[in-house]
Amino acid sequence: MSDREQSAVELLKSVQLFSDLEEGELERFSHVAVPRSFPAGTRVFHVGDNSDACYIVKEGTFRVTREHADGRAITLATLGPGEICGELAMLDGDKRSASAEAVSDGELLALPAGDVRSLLARHPEIALKLVAGLVRRLRAANVRISRQSFQTVPSRVAGILAQLSREAQDNGGGEVTIRQIL
Repeated sequence: MSDREQSAVELLKSVQLFSDLEEGELERFSHVAVPRSFPAGTRVFHVGDNSDACYIVKEGTFRVTREHADGRAITLATLGPGEICGELAMLDGDKRSASAEAVSDGELLALPAGDVRSLLARHPEIALKLVAGLVRRLRAANVRISRQSFQTVPSRVAGILAQLSREAQDNGGGEVTIRQIL
């Protein structure tokens, strides 16, 4: 395995969606992975674009946004190393439902949708593991939506701050930064 592929395997290991995959299964993904660099302010993809790949952040910070017809925009996620976006492209090939851009200079690992779908067709055991990972993400989204619907704003903020504090302690007692809160 080349250094580039080994680096891709290490990055894939850090992605929660791929956490159920074994080393050999991760290597299969590394064979189709393509590194891509984006300077700060560069659009990675735009809502309505064809879904040609999913992306894993290797370096830098990226923002996923959704715009309303009246010009308002919301940030759906701010992503750092080991986080993934556009993963639905691996499965459905539908149009992009959000936009993504580089907040800082960064590098992404692209997994081309066609290559991933071919890999999943040849290895259904990998597909089942990814489905389990997607189900975990859906369950977590359901919890977040419920929390947003049923809690007051102050209690949601307190809950997020408590969660960030726990995560900081779990990661060696570091401090919670403003970037994490936003």
